[in-house]
Amino acid sequence: MTITRADPAPVDQDSADDPSGWHFDSLLILVVVLLVVVALQAPISHALSAPVVQSWTTVFIAVVTQALPFLVLGVVLSAIIAVFVPPAFFTRALPKQPALAVPVAGIAGAVLPGCECASVPVAGALVRRGVTPAAALAFLLSAPAINPIVLTATAVAFPRNPQMVLARFAASLIVACAMGWLWLRLGRPHWLRPPQRPSFDGHGKAAAFWGSVRHDVMHAGGFLVVGAMAAATLKTVVPATWLRTVASTPIVSVIALAVLAVLLSICSEADAFVAASLSQFSLTARLAFLVVGPMIDLKLFAMQAATFGRGFALRFAPATFALAILVSILVGTVLL
Repeated sequence: MTITRADPAPVDQDSADDPSGWHFDSLLILVVVLLVVVALQAPISHALSAPVVQSWTTVFIAVVTQALPFLVLGVVLSAIIAVFVPPAFFTRALPKQPALAVPVAGIAGAVLPGCECASVPVAGALVRRGVTPAAALAFLLSAPAINPIVLTATAVAFPRNPQMVLARFAASLIVACAMGWLWLRLGRPHWLRPPQRPSFDGHGKAAAFWGSVRHDVMHAGGFLVVGAMAAATLKTVVPATWLRTVASTPIVSVIALAVLAVLLSICSEADAFVAASLSQFSLTARLAFLVVGPMIDLKLFAMQAATFGRGFALRFAPATFALAILVSILVGTVLL
């Protein structure tokens, strides 16, 4: 008897890089965590009485509570784009030249009243609809930082420093456009995994809309939980005295607050009030905190990796972080 073997199905680069064959499924991880919590309810209840655990729980719940409504807003907008907006709309709305489409998409980010959790699924929908990835990435970075809600919150948080609003707007838009142009120049198609979703062909638009919403909420929600857990852990173990030590050195203070923005993973609607409370730091260091946070933090890195691929996130996040620090220093020197 002759046994024939079918050709193996194509796999993406991220799967090929994993020799064990295991894949990180956010829904599976979430289900496993819930089962463990139920099984170990008694010892977990006893452990939760510890002050450190209570602090961790507070931070975790705060991050998820802040981000989840905007995540839902983002997936709803993503579903609207995917189901109801014809692809020809984006062809007409954006310039044909990709280099010109980048700043137009960056400025368009000002109209989305959401945070970084909302911008990731929307950017994924734009890529699926044929928008040049450079423009979609510019939108992804600018929308959480220059929309009216964020800028209003910044003005309220810094009543004695109104120039902080202009500095945040300018620095964030510059970084968003620069990263879009950088991707246009140096990016490679195989670095960016096209966002996938189940096919709803043959269904009505209402069924396709709700199917798209359910898929994105379950897909991105698990990674939001993972990022929030990491942020809560780091927030709990980092001593507050470290902040006072590094605040006295200008360059170190800028880098420290940039790293802190990544670790805390605060929603962009709330980060201005946290930055204002860090009064021991210079305005330029706090500007770096406000520019870096909405563009790259722990939960956002996890969501970008889930949406566009691990290879993309490992390249895009460090470049964004470095450029955001550099632009914040330059803009802060001029405006602050």
